[in-house]
Amino acid sequence: MRVILADDQPLIRTGLRVLINDAPDIEVVGEAGTGAEAVRLATAHTPDVAVMDIRMPEMDGIEATRRITETGDTTRVVMLTTFDDDEYVYAALRAGASGFLVKDMALDSILDAVRVAASGDAIIAPSVTRKLIAEFAIRPEPVGSAANRGDKALLGGVTEREREVLTLVGRGLSNGEIAEQLFISAATAKAHVARLFTKLGARDRVQLVITAYEAGLVSTSR
Repeated sequence: MRVILADDQPLIRTGLRVLINDAPDIEVVGEAGTGAEAVRLATAHTPDVAVMDIRMPEMDGIEATRRITETGDTTRVVMLTTFDDDEYVYAALRAGASGFLVKDMALDSILDAVRVAASGDAIIAPSVTRKLIAEFAIRPEPVGSAANRGDKALLGGVTEREREVLTLVGRGLSNGEIAEQLFISAATAKAHVARLFTKLGARDRVQLVITAYEAGLVSTSR
């Protein structure tokens, strides 16, 4: 797996680089101190994962994430953040981020998170997903959003069972927990989630959570 690191603090980049390069299956192919540099590196190297700080000079991590994900390349962006304090998390998700790393998390967890993102999944735990839903709920709906116009257009082609699965994904449940809730096998739950990815054009589980919220399937009280 090929990774680029974007953080304006050289000490953090150095620590991450040493950690990642010690792993036999992951290689750091570039480092950036600004969002603009991160975009250039992503274009030049097309890495599997870009580990991106949110607050950086010149261009912040949110705009850099938007530009990287808009290219249609396979690069996944994982944000570096302290989730409970960061007011830009919602914007980062909307920009296409596939998940979050907390800077003080265990080193092994950081490596696992990079691997999960590279495999095409999101690295947001159920507990964090619930916080995200709470964050979405306090923000005003944008004009023309799915929540304002109803969910028919947004969920067109989605079956009733898939709506049930999407609701549970939005509540932060894993595939195994969804299977238990709906009395189906884990393989069947996984297949439903995979079809939702295709039908909704979602890159990963994070975007399914956003869709579930915007379609009115979940809220902080559910």
